[in-house]
Amino acid sequence: MDLSGILRHLAMTSWQVRHAFPASTLKAIEEAVRASESSHGGELRFVVEGALDGAPLWRGQSARERAIDLFGRLRVWDTEHNNGVLIYVLLADRRVEIVADRGIHACCRANAWTEICRGMEERFAKGDFGAGSVLGIEAVTGLLACHFPVHSDDHNELPDNPVVL
Repeated sequence: MDLSGILRHLAMTSWQVRHAFPASTLKAIEEAVRASESSHGGELRFVVEGALDGAPLWRGQSARERAIDLFGRLRVWDTEHNNGVLIYVLLADRRVEIVADRGIHACCRANAWTEICRGMEERFAKGDFGAGSVLGIEAVTGLLACHFPVHSDDHNELPDNPVVL
């Protein structure tokens, strides 16, 4: 990460995060995740991080590397059918990353996730964080519904509320 990137992360405030993702947007994301999971057997987690700090920042950790780290820390990988998906937003960089567990990753073409991320980033660039987030969740839902249909014995393995770091 270059100096301007480091400064961008250091300058990010909690107010900016709350402004981009107010309580109403977080509630809409939670409702979208809940609706999503009712239409397939997969599990979603949505994470918003304002900026990297400490060791991740000084190491120059990328948004992708951070998403993979959080995928493990939040135990998104620990689902019965290996079909957890993490949607990660790094606000300071306006980057979105999607990490899919091996069960779903094997079923989807790799650039499908990239296309969803870029679509969300386009909305975020216009300041439309709420709609961009919900559209991203809906796109992930479409992929999961194709490969992991809902079963009568499905249960919610991960919390639906978004995580704000």
